[in-house]
Amino acid sequence: MALKHKGGEPVPDAKKRKRVGFTKIDPGIEANECIKVFLVKNQDEVGDRSSFCIDPVDLNQFFGEDGKIYGYKGLKIDIWLSIVSFHGYAEITFESASDVIRMNLLSMPVGLLYSRLIPLVLLLVEGGSPIDIADPRWEIYFVVKKTREKSGDYSIKLLGFAAVYQFYHYPDSTRLRISQILVLPQYQGKGYGRLLLESVNFVAVSENVYDVTFEEPSEYLQHLRTCIDTLHLLSFEPLKLAINSAISSLKEGNPSKKTSKLLSGPPPRMTEIVRQKLKINKKQFLRCWEVLIYVNLDPKDKKCMDNFKTSVSDRVRSDILDKDSENNGKRLIEVPNDYGHDMTFVVFQSNADEEVDDQNGSLASDQSRTQEEQLNQLVDKQMKDIIEIAKKVSSFDNKQ
Repeated sequence: MALKHKGGEPVPDAKKRKRVGFTKIDPGIEANECIKVFLVKNQDEVGDRSSFCIDPVDLNQFFGEDGKIYGYKGLKIDIWLSIVSFHGYAEITFESASDVIRMNLLSMPVGLLYSRLIPLVLLLVEGGSPIDIADPRWEIYFVVKKTREKSGDYSIKLLGFAAVYQFYHYPDSTRLRISQILVLPQYQGKGYGRLLLESVNFVAVSENVYDVTFEEPSEYLQHLRTCIDTLHLLSFEPLKLAINSAISSLKEGNPSKKTSKLLSGPPPRMTEIVRQKLKINKKQFLRCWEVLIYVNLDPKDKKCMDNFKTSVSDRVRSDILDKDSENNGKRLIEVPNDYGHDMTFVVFQSNADEEVDDQNGSLASDQSRTQEEQLNQLVDKQMKDIIEIAKKVSSFDNKQ
């Protein structure tokens, strides 16, 4: 999806931009706010809003986990229920509506429409390229807006689309990979990107595919994707025990190996359950895990927060050391040179009991200090990312 960064946000190097972006979420409207139920005695009273209006316990419970209806602006649903026959009559009005239409690209009209969208893909999607419309595994999701004109007729506008590929997953399943997402510039920032992604996820769950993945997501998309997945995971009941166990361990005097293990990732069995139920793959679930824990911490509990940062640091160090151990003792040291280059480097392999001369020892010491500084910077960045995502998740949650 072509996505502009808001003012004040750093724009990444163009060479590092990827093919997928994201937009702000559609706030939706609570069912309790847009639905009214009237009781009437006969058909003549249908349409009369002065009829007796009941106060239902909770209409939100019928509309997903957050009780909201998405894709409509100015939505009003009035229902008249006969107390004689108990037949129901409804009137639904809205200023405009957004729908997602799922189609296969093998269909000639659909393939023709996509071919006309290719110039926009090349112009607006960094690294974008046409997909093979002759491949039957490609599907396209169109988000359209239906607006009622003064004449009473409805006009339909194309707002954006997502191209999704169905990969075979052994032995008898499918993985959905979102390859291209494009929301037209004038409609960005209004939640249509999320509408597309939620539609793909709905299909993934309803058709019980293996999981949903993204092709080369941008850093911005990955940030917002983690926010949304974290929000879904927070309301996932089977996960709460594992989160509570990690939080309880953080409240101990000093972080233990058990604590670090709990923070490094959820139990393997839970990873599989999340994939099965929410279609969030393991790699993405691990990205969300520390955010899930942080969101549930009390920021005023200094000891707990310090333990959390220590555990994050331990996890980062462990990740780096594991990578270093794969190098079989090889070390890279930057050294000055007399050939006009800023810096060159040498690689050497040493044993634990091998003696090092003073010059190499000094270089190694300097290298060690530099690595420690870089490691601390990486930990600080990790903490900053976790806090930013947690704040955004809390703001999403407060709107629901």
